Amino acid sequence: MDTTKNGPGGDATTLRAAARDAARRAQATGNIEVEELCADVEELIKRIGQPADPNVAHLCARVAEAVANARQALNTRATLVQRQARDVFVAGDAYVREQPWQAIGTAAVVGVLIGLLAFRR
Repeated sequence: MDTTKNGPGGDATTLRAAARDAARRAQATGNIEVEELCADVEELIKRIGQPADPNVAHLCARVAEAVANARQALNTRATLVQRQARDVFVAGDAYVREQPWQAIGTAAVVGVLIGLLAFRR
């Protein structure tokens, strides 16, 4: 029996693809909002142009630097989250393959608890 396709853990390939897609969607949603904000701030700085007041010019430079730092931090965090999600998935996949009956029992208990909580009046 091929446990990567059928077995206690279900279709591992489909599960892996679904987890990867969910992580991408979550990352894309957060990145889109931050990227739009960064783009708006950069557009505002461009429209200001070269201000005559040195204080305003200094402020524009600081804001531009902060936007660049925010983008870099976001990309670093996204990479870290992806790596951690992949590590968790690999560990979970390995556990299910090594302990299939315990995984089934745990899933059953969790399912019963969720069912009790969901249908509680």
